[in-house]
Formats: sequence, C-alpha cells, structure tokens
Amino acid sequence: MEKTRTIESVDHYILALPVDIQNITAALREIILNASPNLVEEYKWSMPNYTYKGLVCYLQASKKHVNLGFHRGVELQKKDTNQLLQGSGKGMRHIRIKKMEEIQPPVFTEFIKAAMVLNEK
Repeated sequence: MEKTRTIESVDHYILALPVDIQNITAALREIILNASPNLVEEYKWSMPNYTYKGLVCYLQASKKHVNLGFHRGVELQKKDTNQLLQGSGKGMRHIRIKKMEEIQPPVFTEFIKAAMVLNEK
C-alpha cells in the first residue's frame, strides 16, 4: 500500500481499535486502496471514508466487527449474488466482518469498483 494515499487520522483510528479489529480494518483499508488509484482516503463522521467523484465506501469499526459500508449500497444490491449487503436505510448498505476469514478481496473489490462507477453517472 502506498503510504502517500493513507492519512494520519485514519492511522490513529485503526491504532485505537482492539488488535483483532485493527487487523480486519487494516486489511479492508488495503483492499479499498488497491481497488483503484483514484480513491481518496478521508476521515469524516469519526470514521475512514473513501471518495471518488463523491462518497464511495467507509469503514466503521466496533468492538466485535467492522462494517465495510457503501453510501449507495441499495444500488449495488443487484450485484450482491452472495447476499452480503445488510441494512435497511434508504441508500446505505454494509458488509459486516467479524473475523479475518470472512474477508473476500475479489468480491469486496468488485463492490468498490461498482460503487465508483455509480459516481461517474
């Protein structure tokens, strides 16, 4: 992961988490940043957010899991063949990850890229 694409406030956010949640969050951060060189890491609403022509995705950590969230997740549900997206709000959806084994880099990367395409329209 290129250090220049990460920001210090997100580094601090991750370091303040329990170790197992730190590992999940760091792995998800790497997947997000590797999905596209155009994604910009920001720290908004007390969590890491990733933007490209608008909001794309975010990482929201808790004591027992990390949510990989999509700001326009409702629009991604037709691509969700594995029923990973959760949530009931008007627009946002998330994938809840409780352990490292649940991380699916190819699937998550496809969601991230699809979310970026939505912002191009």
